[in-house]
Amino acid sequence: MEESWDFEFLSRIADSCLSFISEFVDDWLANDMRVSIFKILLSWLIFSLIAIHFAWKVYGNTVNDMYYRQGTGQNGGTPEAATHLGRWESKAGEPPKSHRD
Repeated sequence: MEESWDFEFLSRIADSCLSFISEFVDDWLANDMRVSIFKILLSWLIFSLIAIHFAWKVYGNTVNDMYYRQGTGQNGGTPEAATHLGRWESKAGEPPKSHRD
């Protein structure tokens, strides 16, 4: 009983896929305005993806090296604490405040 149900389910899926493909091919060959727009947008998408792929092949290592933080520590070369606070945060002659103050 289960085998016939599986076969029927797969048969329905195959029929729906074939009907979708046949309708798509009929629309593709129709040459109306929406098909023309779809062809233009599809070609633009494919061209853009190919251009991004080749650009990444050429410049990918350079971009990766720009954003790769070298050094040790939690964030690569970033220090754990601020080494110098701005002058506007403290008054003249007054010692800098810690977090506990």
